[in-house]
Amino acid sequence: MKTSTDLVRDYLSAVEREASALPADRRQELLADLTEHIEVTRAERPDAAIGEVLAELGDPRTIAATALTEAENGAAGAPARSVVGAPARRGKVHPLVPLLMLTFSLPFIMIFPGHSGPLIGVLFRITGAVLLCTSVHWTAVQKTTGVMLTAVLPTAVVTAWNQSSGGLAGDTPALLANLATVALLAGTATWLWRVRRA
Repeated sequence: MKTSTDLVRDYLSAVEREASALPADRRQELLADLTEHIEVTRAERPDAAIGEVLAELGDPRTIAATALTEAENGAAGAPARSVVGAPARRGKVHPLVPLLMLTFSLPFIMIFPGHSGPLIGVLFRITGAVLLCTSVHWTAVQKTTGVMLTAVLPTAVVTAWNQSSGGLAGDTPALLANLATVALLAGTATWLWRVRRA
C-alpha cells in the first residue's frame, strides 16, 4: 500500500514527465510551487486525505499543458498556483486594509491632535506596516519601499519638525507639511494598490 509520501512523489513525477518540454528552471519552479501548495494545504487541513488534496490541484497533464501555454505566451514568470485546478494562495487580510491604515494614520493625528488621535494614528501606522510586511500581495522590494514611504519617512519628518519648531503645529508651514505628507501616503498607497499581486 502506498503512503501519502509515495502518492505525492508519484504525482510530482507525473507533472515533471508531462512538463518535460518546459525549460528545466521553469519546470523546477512549477514543482516547487506545487510542493509548497501541497504542504500548506496539508498543514491547514490535516484531516484531508492526500488523494483529495492532489485531486484539488488537478490532473498533472492539465497542469503541465497550462504551464507550457503560459511559457509560450511569455508568461514564464507567472506563479504555478495560477494553473488550472490550483487555487491561488490568498492572504488572510485584504490588501486594501494595510494601505488604508497607513494612509489614514496621519489624518487621525491631524484631526484629533489633543485627544486619542495621536495614539490611534501611531497604532494604525504600526499595524499597517506589519500587515504590509506580512502580506503575500507584494514583493520584498515593494514592501520595503512601501514601509519606508508610509511609515519611516513620515515619522522621521514629523519628529524632526516637532523638535525644530518646538512642537508648534498650528502654523501654516506645519499644515502644508502635513498635507504634503498625506499626499505622499496616498500616492504610495495608490502605487502599492496598482502593483499588488492578485
